[in-house]
Amino acid sequence: MIAAGDLQEFVPFGRDYCRHHPNALNLQLRELQPASELWSSDGAAGLVGSFQEVTIHEKQKESWQLRKGVSDVGEEVDYDEELYVAGNVVIWSKGSKSQASTVYKAFTVDSPVLQALWCDFTIPQEKCGKDDISDSNEMVEKCICILQSSCINVHSIEGKDFVAALPFQVANVWPTKYGLLFERSSSSHEVPPSPPREPLPTMFSMLHPLDEITPLICKSGGVFPPARVQYVADYTLRVVFVNAEPSIMMTYDTVQSLHTIWALRRVKPEEQNAVLKFSQQVGTPQHLATSSSLTAHLRSLSKGESPVASPFQNYSSIHSQSRSGSSPSVHSRSPSISNMAALSRSHSPALGVHSFSGVQRFNFSSNTQSPKRQNISHSPNNTSNDSFIVPETESIVPELCIDHLWTETIMNVREKNSQASKVFITTDLCGQKFLCFLVESQLQLRCVKFQESNDKSQLIFGSVTNIQAKDAAPVEGIDTLLVLEGSGNLVLYTGVVRVGKVFIPGLPAPSLTMSNQMPRPSTPLDSVSTPSKPLNKHLAPLDEGVLLSPVPELRDSSKLHESSYIDDCTFQQLGTFIHSVRDPVHNRVTLELSNNTTVRIAIPEIATSELVKRCLQGIKSILPKEIAVQMLVKWYNAYNAPGGPSYHSEWNLFVTCLMNMMGYNTDRLAWTRNFDFEGSLSPVIAPKKARPSEIGSDEDWEYLLNSDYHRNFESHPLAGALGLDPLEISTPKEDFLHSLSLDSSTLLFTHIPAIFFVLHLIYEELKLNSLMGEGIRSLVFLLVQLARDLELEAYIDYYYRDYPALVKTSRQACIIEQVQTGFMHHPSFFSAEPPSIFQWLSSCLRGEGVQPYPYLPGICERSKLVVLSVALYILGDERAVSNEASHYLYRITSGQRKQPAEQDDCRCSVTQSTSVSNLAEKLVIWMTNVGFTLRDLESLPFGVALPIRDAIYRCREQPASDWPEAVCLLIGRQDLSKQAHEGNLPKSKSSVSQVLSSDVPSGAEAEEEDDGMNDMNQEVMSLIWSEDLRVQEVRRLLQSAHPVRVNVVQMPEVSDHEYIEEKENRLLQLCQRTMALPVGRGMFTLFSYHPIPTEPLPIPKLNLTGRAPPRNTTVDLNSGNIDVPPNMACWASFHNGVAAGLKIAPTSQIDSAWIVYNKPKNADLANEYAGFLMALGLNGHLTKLATLNIHDYLTKGHEMTSIGLLLGVSAAKLGTMDMAITRLLSIHIPALLPPTSTELDVPHNVQVAAVIGIGLIYQGTAHRHTAEVLLAEIGRPPGPEMEYCTDRESYSLASGLALGMVCLGHGSNLIGMSDLNVPEQLYQYMVGGHRRFQAGMHRERHKSPSYQIKEGDTINVDVTCPGATLALAMIYLKTNNRSIADWLRAPDTMYLLDFVKPEFLLLRTLARCLILWDDILPDSKWVDSNVPQIIRENSISRQATELPPSEDLNLETLAQARVYIIAGACLSLGFRFAGSENIAAFNCLYKFAKDFMKCLSILPTASITGHYNLETCLSVVLLSLAMVMAGSGNLKVLQLCRFMHKKTGGEMNYGFHLAHHMALGLLFLGGGRYSLSTSDSSIAALLCALYPHFPVHSTDNRYHLQALRHLYVLAAEPRLLVPVDVDTNTPCYALLEVTFKGTQWYEETTEEMMAPTLLPELYLLKQIRVKGPRYWELLIDLSKGMHHLKSILSKDGVLYVKLRAGQLSYKEDPKGWRSLLAQTVTHRNSEARAFKPEAISAFTSDPALLSFADYFCKPTVNMDQKQEILDLFSSILYECVTQENPEMLPTYIAIDQAVRRLERREMSETFELFQIRLVLEFFNSRSHQDKMGRSPSRGLFMNSEFLPVMKCTIDNTLDQWLQVGGDVSLRSYLSGQPAEESQSSMLACFLVYYAVATPGQLAAGGLEGITSFSELLLKFRQLKMPVHTLLRLAPLLLGNPESMVW
Repeated sequence: MIAAGDLQEFVPFGRDYCRHHPNALNLQLRELQPASELWSSDGAAGLVGSFQEVTIHEKQKESWQLRKGVSDVGEEVDYDEELYVAGNVVIWSKGSKSQASTVYKAFTVDSPVLQALWCDFTIPQEKCGKDDISDSNEMVEKCICILQSSCINVHSIEGKDFVAALPFQVANVWPTKYGLLFERSSSSHEVPPSPPREPLPTMFSMLHPLDEITPLICKSGGVFPPARVQYVADYTLRVVFVNAEPSIMMTYDTVQSLHTIWALRRVKPEEQNAVLKFSQQVGTPQHLATSSSLTAHLRSLSKGESPVASPFQNYSSIHSQSRSGSSPSVHSRSPSISNMAALSRSHSPALGVHSFSGVQRFNFSSNTQSPKRQNISHSPNNTSNDSFIVPETESIVPELCIDHLWTETIMNVREKNSQASKVFITTDLCGQKFLCFLVESQLQLRCVKFQESNDKSQLIFGSVTNIQAKDAAPVEGIDTLLVLEGSGNLVLYTGVVRVGKVFIPGLPAPSLTMSNQMPRPSTPLDSVSTPSKPLNKHLAPLDEGVLLSPVPELRDSSKLHESSYIDDCTFQQLGTFIHSVRDPVHNRVTLELSNNTTVRIAIPEIATSELVKRCLQGIKSILPKEIAVQMLVKWYNAYNAPGGPSYHSEWNLFVTCLMNMMGYNTDRLAWTRNFDFEGSLSPVIAPKKARPSEIGSDEDWEYLLNSDYHRNFESHPLAGALGLDPLEISTPKEDFLHSLSLDSSTLLFTHIPAIFFVLHLIYEELKLNSLMGEGIRSLVFLLVQLARDLELEAYIDYYYRDYPALVKTSRQACIIEQVQTGFMHHPSFFSAEPPSIFQWLSSCLRGEGVQPYPYLPGICERSKLVVLSVALYILGDERAVSNEASHYLYRITSGQRKQPAEQDDCRCSVTQSTSVSNLAEKLVIWMTNVGFTLRDLESLPFGVALPIRDAIYRCREQPASDWPEAVCLLIGRQDLSKQAHEGNLPKSKSSVSQVLSSDVPSGAEAEEEDDGMNDMNQEVMSLIWSEDLRVQEVRRLLQSAHPVRVNVVQMPEVSDHEYIEEKENRLLQLCQRTMALPVGRGMFTLFSYHPIPTEPLPIPKLNLTGRAPPRNTTVDLNSGNIDVPPNMACWASFHNGVAAGLKIAPTSQIDSAWIVYNKPKNADLANEYAGFLMALGLNGHLTKLATLNIHDYLTKGHEMTSIGLLLGVSAAKLGTMDMAITRLLSIHIPALLPPTSTELDVPHNVQVAAVIGIGLIYQGTAHRHTAEVLLAEIGRPPGPEMEYCTDRESYSLASGLALGMVCLGHGSNLIGMSDLNVPEQLYQYMVGGHRRFQAGMHRERHKSPSYQIKEGDTINVDVTCPGATLALAMIYLKTNNRSIADWLRAPDTMYLLDFVKPEFLLLRTLARCLILWDDILPDSKWVDSNVPQIIRENSISRQATELPPSEDLNLETLAQARVYIIAGACLSLGFRFAGSENIAAFNCLYKFAKDFMKCLSILPTASITGHYNLETCLSVVLLSLAMVMAGSGNLKVLQLCRFMHKKTGGEMNYGFHLAHHMALGLLFLGGGRYSLSTSDSSIAALLCALYPHFPVHSTDNRYHLQALRHLYVLAAEPRLLVPVDVDTNTPCYALLEVTFKGTQWYEETTEEMMAPTLLPELYLLKQIRVKGPRYWELLIDLSKGMHHLKSILSKDGVLYVKLRAGQLSYKEDPKGWRSLLAQTVTHRNSEARAFKPEAISAFTSDPALLSFADYFCKPTVNMDQKQEILDLFSSILYECVTQENPEMLPTYIAIDQAVRRLERREMSETFELFQIRLVLEFFNSRSHQDKMGRSPSRGLFMNSEFLPVMKCTIDNTLDQWLQVGGDVSLRSYLSGQPAEESQSSMLACFLVYYAVATPGQLAAGGLEGITSFSELLLKFRQLKMPVHTLLRLAPLLLGNPESMVW
């Protein structure tokens, strides 16, 4: 009989919740009338009345289902999930007995819910080459499906919602492995179809809510090859059960009354074709007519007319052929739908439109639904005329197929209604599977056994067993099922084996006599307040006789075999109680009682103690299945009997039970007789015979001494520590008078040797877990008893060596008679020598050959792991951990069944990217793959763990940067594991941004207006620029949100009115500067902010007012006193919008809705929004904007928005040749439209933006047509009216830049463009000449000349030169093509100089230098070399006052040419060294900047050259400086910028301010996180952004479109590496060693940098190393690929680093002096004690180590004799911490403690001694010596002095013992005599430590009669005993100590 636990009342949580849930009805009521009227007298009563009726009505329809909680993360959870349905509401809740239930989700739908269920849909990520989709790339979407009459709602956990309309009435819906399965309800007029018709499918599947609903097909297995494939159209089949794993379904045939099982799988392509063939055979016209009538019907549907009745009412017309082969598939898809079918699943779930196609396909509704629909009749004749539209329709492709597996046998008498009401799959205790179905009408549970075939391809079904049952439910948690018998008894079965009745404490039990009727309370559960209380308080006090504890019965082993007598009493009274069983989850199940209450009970576990579980598992795996099941059933009954044992005595109960089953009489066996079943700590035992006398007797004391309790206590280490003497025990004599014999008829008798061997292996396995010590001691008793009875001397000796104190020599044995031994089954794997895992390791370490180690799959996993890791690491066999591990392991299985070859699922191969060089790395990576963690390592004994720790220690020093996270955790490199963890996260979730995000601005700052720079990461910037406040200064210079200070002194003669005007004019000047600031601010704050999706992006105000001191009066430009240019601020606000938008980091998660949500309400801000859109394009987010919105913005016709949008979209799709965007741009470029198209009025600036957009989209593609058009556009002549007449320069420049981008860097290899003569044409544009005849389609456009501009037939060089020059520069970029470069030389005669505008000389010089990229040198000589001789010789600087030496030289021209050429050369220097921080380039440029500033200050020079020209050149040089020092925040450049910032009057116009502040922005690009790249595309972008002609005023776009200034973003790349301390999670300093690859200018070199720092461009680098000594080393090798480093940089450059012990960070200890604490102690001198425990905190932050120092290393008051231990602990701790392996601390201490115990002779077990032996053997092993030889510098793993001292101490102690009488006991042991008990412990220590062979082996070794030492040496060699053992044994073996003389 089995006692169930945890009885509690059960009410579905949803029911209670529903009462308070504002479900649809309440809502409707509220909507109908306002609240005030709701309760008014007239209408209210009716409404409220109906409301109440509805709720009563709803009650009856409720239903619920439960399942085991599924956690997302994958850890084991134990809670129930409930899905409760009532009316229109579905409630999903979670809860368990320890946690209250909570609602997870509640859904309310429009019509009553027919069914709600959980379903997992699989989404294949990408289709594989094979037809089947492998599991690896499927994503599972967990969903909940709610079925209503007309549609099904699907809600996924991620929050997607789908609605799929249902094309037919659904009778039932089932979740399957692949998706949903629908059963169509067969309506009356369809049944039965007359013979000619073929029925319609009845089962359909839907694999995803966005997919079609498709019919199921069935493959009937015929004997002949063409097995028929057809739709499932049999309306008599009802689905009764569907299961996901294995994927099967069960149906019931209502006609034949048979159940059938089918396999459910995906369709194979050939089956699809077989089914679809029907629709492709174009046969008789009649057939065509049929298809077309349906098609016509569908087409009418798709046009939006509503169907009336089903199209299948004219059934005969459609299914007129009777084809038996396959059922028709003429249902087609209307053409309008096929596009929808292409909707990918990734589209927004709101597009559930897809389900429409389903509706239009099977409209099987049986009759007209509503009278409103007009009637369309279909008959074959009226549609036959359009019968040829068949080809455009498509058939439905079925997706799932069912294969027949099994049908139950036909019995003679069949009841009509024997459909299964409940079906489930259950597993029995031995893993056999059964499919059980309950046929209620016959009160039968039929169980079909099934198993997988050997090749796992199909299921084989076996015999059927019938169990009489009224109801049943599986108990999955413990592999059993609960059956409710007709008599009302609850019985537990496992498979088909009956386990026993279930007794439910708390439910009234029947009395033994029927007369004693119990009062039956009406509601037994009403007043129970806490569910855990038993219900007895309601019932009459039970007669104690009923609940007798069966434990005393167990004593009598004979009774154990029969069922306990309580089982036989009848439960008739209960029969009226339990009415059904439902909702099984894990091991809980609900019982419905006949008085309508429900209770939930838990069926107890099979075992709770880890030890018993292991043993049961092992025994189960070795016995034949039938016996195993019987054994488990007996144990289960004994263990879970009512009032069964407590946790403590579970093991004792198990031993008793097991030994009884083996045939022992446990009552007579001394040690089992005294078992304490109550589990109390008191040793008083219940069954002792009570004595009448009250006075105690001696027997009581003896009894106590004999008890288990005493024995355990005596062998406990504490007893020794307290110095208690062992007590002599007088052994009770009578027990030994008769020996005990075994009963050979019992269940397990024949299997005793097998069970013994398995238990021994479990014992070995438990030894590898230091937490299982108690369990091992318990197990030894049992093993010794069995070994003694099986007369296995080797085993007894083995246990004695392990536990000398537990294994006493004179123990009671049971005789197994010779005859009986014959019955025993000795398995093949049984070995006479006990397998020992420690011994095996020891042999490996000593380099001896080893036998395979036996192991039990699934039980001895630790042994397997240890064996394989040692084989790999010590023996160096790399094959050990590949799949065939048979050399080292020998698998043990029960002889009955064949084992399939073992495949380890958990062992995944190391990913290819991981670099593995040596064994240590191999071992660590393999251990991670098999799931070994640090916690497992800590519980391994220290000797076994040592090799693994050694490997880990080696890996920790030099790990690869690309190892997976788990490996890094195992080797203890948190820095790497965190890095790997971040790497695996999608960008959005990365916590990096949290590490480096700035703090929330403090209150004071928050009060100020937002200046747009609050979100910068202060922490990192304060590390980069720690010495000064330059960042605050930059913020001050770039802010544009505060009014400026207008400081004008009022002269006495100036009137007030004039003074006001003067102030406003001054403000106008200052505003030129304010309007130029946003571009620089955008650079400074680049990508520094992650927006919150629920809030719009804050855009700081652009403040153009001023404040005048001293009274701080406001000065405003709009007062009307002075003339202000119109639209002055429109570009400034555009730039302001861009600056704000560029703050958004590319990794932020934003979507189309958020972009639209930011659209401002008032039109004044439209320009800012236009800039914002452009910025989103530059950081890549604009691709998310829906096409619809793009179209929407462009149709508004707002010029700025169009510019921003076109440039943004193009930048986002850089170089992709995206067709959609190309079309979008072409509309805005007349040249790309066909010549006949209508002329669109596109604003000029928008055309310019579109042309640049084309350049960006086609960047680097050398696309011929685009190039041709752009080439022509450079020289586009002005048109007849006013077209193309204004700002022609910017259009020509844009065409040139775009052409340059399209052919970027292609040089002379322009494929297929030789006929265009691109370079010649460009040269002509550059130097002028006759215009060529316009070729191509656009010549019509240019026929009539312009009426405004008379250009004649020559090229207007002023317009075309800049574009052509830059186009040449970009096409031949970095090609070093001299011939092209020579075209661009500056003219060297005065005559020619007069023909070129000085500005163009700048562009030519720049272009020439970019082409000759490799010739650029960072020195002033090179810069001057670009200036032609004539200019150099006549340089104005010689003597400004002298007269010109010759008349024909024009000094002004020469001076201007010179400054522009120098500026051009400087700019090219900036491009060449952009972002490199090259010192030479910086010095050179800085010198020229100073020169220009000097020139500006000397008036005569300035007047000749022209202020404007000098300012332009100075700005260009300043920009070049900023490019070279981009992101570095260089102070000198900052000073220059600040100086320029202050100059506001005179020549300083808007454009110069723009240039200066762009320079400032570049200098602090992205707050120091970004730098510039010199790749081709970056240079193209920078050319557009830094074009050296600056606008004169804020609305000037004549020469260059201002919006292009922002394209610098495309050249910015993140290059800041920020070390983050992994412990504190804060950025810190760390030393990097950066190795450069060798190039033509320098050899391979290594630089040291202090991070955080900007790295050089990655292509220049070979590797980056984090250098010691402060941080753990870390190498990033770029030769293997840059993706790892790039991903680090793109995630804010966070590189996790970890401080080494004893080191402080550079911030706390810049010079490294404070960590010199280490120096005092490393030299181990007499002052070793100088190490103060307090100093430990400098070395480590580990709380465990700090506490250790506190408690174990600090001296207290009276501690004289303990001082030595304190010193030892201190030095050990110091050693561990400085050597960086604190994990060795427990090992050191364990060794020390063991040695001390040995010295005190208190070793009750020799376990630790064996570990010390393994440690010593490891350090002496050859493999370790080799490794040390290879890298001696690595430092010893353990302190070199500690081990020899310990070894010496052990040797001395054991030698002393030999001298004081140990030799006698040793001699008697070797000769096989029992030794005296007092010496047994030390003897065992000696034997273990010196690895002495057993007496049996020594005897077999033939050591008798040897007299000389040398012979002995030879023999010992064969016995594999070490020499130091021989030295100690020789005197004993040779008999005369004298022969030891050498």
